[in-house]
Amino acid sequence: MTIRVLLADDQALLRGTFRLLIDSCPDLSVVAEAADGAAAVELTRRHHPDVVVMDVRMPGTDGLAATEAICADPALAGTRVLILTTFENDEHVARALRAGASGFLGKYVTTDTLLEAIRAVAAGDSLLSPGATKALIAQFLAAPRPVPVVTPELRDLTNRELEVMKLAADGRSNDEIAAELRLSVLTVRTHVQRAMTKLGARDRAQLVVLAYKNGLVPPSTPG
Repeated sequence: MTIRVLLADDQALLRGTFRLLIDSCPDLSVVAEAADGAAAVELTRRHHPDVVVMDVRMPGTDGLAATEAICADPALAGTRVLILTTFENDEHVARALRAGASGFLGKYVTTDTLLEAIRAVAAGDSLLSPGATKALIAQFLAAPRPVPVVTPELRDLTNRELEVMKLAADGRSNDEIAAELRLSVLTVRTHVQRAMTKLGARDRAQLVVLAYKNGLVPPSTPG
């Protein structure tokens, strides 16, 4: 199955470079390009891509506002947003999470990292480095603006789903969770997916946010 990608960046040369790179992969395809946030929202509604690769700083409607509009649209529930920017800082990551983004990368990543990031986000995984997860989520929850998800009740989750959710919030990958709990990676993915479905989480990033928001994991800065 081909992953359909929309590129949103005000630099035409960069969009062209990304298009060539992405279209060279048999499992990826660029369906549209946007030079600003407003166009990104319009084209996303028209094409329903699996992943939008979104720049933060664009003229007019910026990438974060566009991300918020896309993620708030029920008709676009199947679209994930990957923020790609040269301006890497905790505040941008926190704002991107508030807006509903599923991932955050700097523009200076390797081509392989970018391609794998698109695949990971399309699969419903979040793209936050494990070492930064606690600090970023703590900052996110401490912000005065509301979290763009409904606070759920964790009692609907099984003990195993709670356990997996807690480890995911601690920054563990599926492979690491599987090793610690002595489960298969497929079983871990199933638990993650079931927890997301029960809690109405859009993706793994929101599942982590919900774990902190509901007190399953206490916010703290990693040492």
